[in-house]
Amino acid sequence: MSLFAPDAAPPGRPYWWEDGAPLPALATIPPERTDVLVLGGGYTGLSAAITCADEGAKVTVIDAAIPGQGASTRNGGMFGAHPRLPYETMKSRFGAAAAAACYDESVAAFEFTRQLIQREAIECDLQLTGRIQMAWSRADFDAQKRLVNSVRSQSAINMELIDRDELSSEIETSRYHGAIRFPGHAALHPRKFHDGLLAAAIKRDVVVVRDCPVTEIRREAGRFVARSGSAAIRADRIIVATNGYTQGLSNWLRRRVFPLPSFIIATEPIASTTLARLAPGGRMMVETRAQHSYFRISPDGSRIVFGGRAAMRPTTPERAAARLFRTMTDIWPELRDTRLTHSWSGFTGYSFSHMPAIGSHDGFHFAAGYSGSGVAMAPYLGMKVAYQALNDPRGETVFSRMPLTTRWFHPGGQPHFLTAADMWFRHAVDRRDRLRMRRNG
Repeated sequence: MSLFAPDAAPPGRPYWWEDGAPLPALATIPPERTDVLVLGGGYTGLSAAITCADEGAKVTVIDAAIPGQGASTRNGGMFGAHPRLPYETMKSRFGAAAAAACYDESVAAFEFTRQLIQREAIECDLQLTGRIQMAWSRADFDAQKRLVNSVRSQSAINMELIDRDELSSEIETSRYHGAIRFPGHAALHPRKFHDGLLAAAIKRDVVVVRDCPVTEIRREAGRFVARSGSAAIRADRIIVATNGYTQGLSNWLRRRVFPLPSFIIATEPIASTTLARLAPGGRMMVETRAQHSYFRISPDGSRIVFGGRAAMRPTTPERAAARLFRTMTDIWPELRDTRLTHSWSGFTGYSFSHMPAIGSHDGFHFAAGYSGSGVAMAPYLGMKVAYQALNDPRGETVFSRMPLTTRWFHPGGQPHFLTAADMWFRHAVDRRDRLRMRRNG
């Protein structure tokens, strides 16, 4: 039997695109002059554009393709912003004050983005679901206990421990040893959120240009001159908001933020009674094992959207779907006869520190490296980088202190080191997860 339903979407097409608004008429040639030029029309770039426009600047957003059709409309729609690194790790790397500030500012990022959705009246299926992070092993649950204890003493983030015998109220499976619940997290529809940000920018007379890759930026008479084909645009300030889709224009940034693929599948419609039994908590769900699975019920309550690290370099939608399907049905065996309607992927902008960073280099400003937490952080840091570009003190953020470093094995360009990482992932990590699975029973 085929893995895909007869009416499945073409391979690579995101489920979220089925409900997107029609693309508005966008320019294909940039204007000759602008105050602020934003490269990248995703969450970061549009939020930066909105902030700059609200401060009275003339703003142009240029996207190499169609704005938003990168990670902004390909992610899982999980809306929360706790740091990826454990508190003690952050404390040892960055100091106690910076570690605490990162956790506190993550709360501020969530609240900023929530208020942005409310202020702009963006209809994006925002649901205050909460999120659970489930421990794949007893050792992982012990680490979760330590994390909760340390964060509670230093931060306002609300985190609750769930013992193994209490997990049945959240998910029907025997695979996990406990969990952390984040009651303040939420869910949204990624494409609808981007549609709303795009409309908000256009409403402010922001010029949004599609299919316009910038191939050169130089300084001329105190201004920047950006070229795309035969077109040139002069700007006082430039914000680079391309994250995991940064191309050859800034090798400095490409050496520090690399594209790590993430893959997602969507099932065919499933009976509501079945979904209510499989995931009675109705939350966003993630797990601690190296496959980094993350999954949820779709906003309309009709199906499961299941993502994860099916590979560490690009692969076909069919291969990724098969791998994710095996993982999903290991958690919920009764879904083995369920078919899929969508399989797609997108690039997460990953930093070597696993932390987002914001700053400037060689005259341009940037915000990047969200490392999987971009739904809340990207609009927030888009706002912050806009204020920094405008020399406004409201741009102050602890993420300016996060080091954006590189490694000797990544000279820029394509992240070829992920080929070796993928081999390690497939063998060593899969073996470790299988051993844990046996111990889990």
